[in-house]
Amino acid sequence: MSDVLELVEARLRTSLGEPEARAAVTFLGTDRIEVLRFVDDQVVRYATLGMSDRPMADPTVVVADPLKGPRAELVLSVKAGRADTDKVLRPLAVLAASPQVEGVVVAPGASLDVGEPLWPGAPFTSVLVGEPGGLVEDLELDAPMDPVRFLPLLPMTPNEAAWKRVHGAQALQERWLANGTDLRDPARKSVPLDVTPE
Repeated sequence: MSDVLELVEARLRTSLGEPEARAAVTFLGTDRIEVLRFVDDQVVRYATLGMSDRPMADPTVVVADPLKGPRAELVLSVKAGRADTDKVLRPLAVLAASPQVEGVVVAPGASLDVGEPLWPGAPFTSVLVGEPGGLVEDLELDAPMDPVRFLPLLPMTPNEAAWKRVHGAQALQERWLANGTDLRDPARKSVPLDVTPE
């Protein structure tokens, strides 16, 4: 494990406690991605470990900088015992590997789609990337490296994902807030998305 990943795991443990379980997934041509599982107060949190080992590079850049560039890990929080959410490990690893595989830069406001339910029977096939800094604070690294940001993932139903593409991430989050949507409920229904005239 690299020095960066050791620091990242230490920050996760400080913020979320000891992981109850961990699984590793390796995709052809990519570094190993681990997913750590934490349980606290009836909430299960899944955090990736490995995505931040190297910076995310703009796909239009010919030669990627090995040190500079955004670094991130993904964190998903769901209520325990309501669904078989442990099957989300592989989809999470797929999302965490996407900067290496597809050259995407994962940032707040982005939509990430796995093309299948996040876990068996899940009404979600995609997630909205939330703002960092709430659950796990950014991890500062030695210059010139950018800090590691821990990005929360907010599951979206297909209808919500389509609505977000038209109206934007902020509008969807405002709709969730206005309706008191419990984004950690693994079986929740889509938020009402009818657009009211102004």
